[in-house]
Amino acid sequence: MIRRTLPRTAGAVAASAAVGSVASTETSSPCYKSLSKPVIQPPPEVFPVVWTTLYSSIAISSAVALDRADPDQARAYWRALLANLLLNTSWTWVFFKAHRIGPAIGVAAALTASSVDLTRRTWQADRRAGWALLPYVGWCGFATVLTAAIWRRNR
Repeated sequence: MIRRTLPRTAGAVAASAAVGSVASTETSSPCYKSLSKPVIQPPPEVFPVVWTTLYSSIAISSAVALDRADPDQARAYWRALLANLLLNTSWTWVFFKAHRIGPAIGVAAALTASSVDLTRRTWQADRRAGWALLPYVGWCGFATVLTAAIWRRNR
């Protein structure tokens, strides 16, 4: 039942967001401010709104998928979800804290692939929940393109 699963998925997503937010304080650092950013760079106010919406969608859609999965599928789904959240958090640390833009492209690409897989798994369990994760896939793909564009401008 979603009432039992949602607190667990929400907790995992919230933990990922919290750990990632520690690194994202670097957006006000001189190093980040000095980067030349492409015209596709959204204004800073967009990121908290987008991420809050996406994280909510991940938590809810994952809870729905897990509730509809058999025990083996649920274990595999949890592994996929946790791997995705680890990649999600890792990008922030690699890009903002380590200032490693090139490797951050690889992390973003892996996150996009992981998001596609998570969406596929969710879709198999519940199509509406799968549809709800498509914006996450799109945003991760955009993040990959944006990270590569920042790297190209600042080599």
